[in-house]
Amino acid sequence: MKYLIIGLGNPGDEYKNTRHNIGYTVLDNLVKKSGTSFSDKRYGFVANIKHRGKNLVLVKPTTFMNLSGKAVNYYMKKEKIPIEKTMIIVDDIALPFGSVRIRNKGGSAGHNGLEDIEYTLGSNVYNRLRFGIGNDFNKGNQVNYVLGEWTEDEKLLLAERIELAIEAILSFPVLGIERTMNFYNNK
Repeated sequence: MKYLIIGLGNPGDEYKNTRHNIGYTVLDNLVKKSGTSFSDKRYGFVANIKHRGKNLVLVKPTTFMNLSGKAVNYYMKKEKIPIEKTMIIVDDIALPFGSVRIRNKGGSAGHNGLEDIEYTLGSNVYNRLRFGIGNDFNKGNQVNYVLGEWTEDEKLLLAERIELAIEAILSFPVLGIERTMNFYNNK
């Protein structure tokens, strides 16, 4: 059985340590733990790992955030993985820093990456892990905040929260989305 895990972000060094790239960061940490690496493929960096008898295809789209649907659609078709076995990792300013919230459907909440995925797939029914980045910015400064790097205080807690996100991702193919939501949404 194969599962598709897509971490949203933007390619390029200028985005590497930004809040908006938490999807990339979570997958980078998961791949490092697994002892494998990403390969540069069409529309994304791709790695394959095994976890408890399940094959996970990990993708960091290189289509830039606003065109994430193109990579999601491409890899769902290429790998023949249905939407029910796909999970999107994304940043969320509506959640406190480090919060992990898993849902199997819902709106984009104005997130351009999720909006493009919904538009491309024609549905908002897909699994997503929202990683809270907080909203500690002044009015009109959202873009700078989201594309800004983590503060020193955030960096102190980031590894622990990324580890929680990785646990939730690895739970998804083993326990299913409902049990994963029940277990991780309140941690």
